[in-house]
Amino acid sequence: MFSHETVIEVDYDTPARARLVADSVAREIGEIDDERSRTTISRDDATVVLEIRARDVTALRAALNTWFSLLDVAERVGEIGARSRPGGGDGSGTNDDV
Repeated sequence: MFSHETVIEVDYDTPARARLVADSVAREIGEIDDERSRTTISRDDATVVLEIRARDVTALRAALNTWFSLLDVAERVGEIGARSRPGGGDGSGTNDDV
């Protein structure tokens, strides 16, 4: 039974940037989950939503630290990619929603 839950909602400038971050961290769903915590990810337009459920506060804190770190890395890599693209783009490889 998961007795602790939190929801992280992160708003991005564009739906393309949100998609880039969500797709990047979604690869970890299932890899990080264990018997103490479970995470789901979804995206609504320019908002990425992570729902974390945990059996205890320690597991919830550990999951939060992990997911915040993964989001941070995905955001930084996206920024680097955007700067390295001609015209500055959003780093998503598409021009939609930019």
